[in-house]
Amino acid sequence: MKEFVEYIVKHLVDNPEAVHVSEVVGETTVVYELKVDQPDMGKVIGKNGRTAHAIRVLLSAVARKAGKHATLEILE
Repeated sequence: MKEFVEYIVKHLVDNPEAVHVSEVVGETTVVYELKVDQPDMGKVIGKNGRTAHAIRVLLSAVARKAGKHATLEILE
C-alpha cells in the first residue's frame, strides 16, 4: 500500500522526487507518514482538505480489503 500512496501523490505534486512515504506497522494499524515539500503541501491537502480526505478514504478502503486498518499522516 506504500506504493499506492506514493503513486497517487507523485502525480499530484510538482516535485515527485521529494515525496517520501514511510510505513509504521503496529499490531492492528499501519500508519503511513507522507512527507512532501512545502510548495506542494497545498496540492496534497487540497481545498478545505478534500484531496487529503480522498487519499485517506482510498487508503482505508484498500487496507480494509487486505484485512487491515490504515491511517495517513501528512508531514512537511
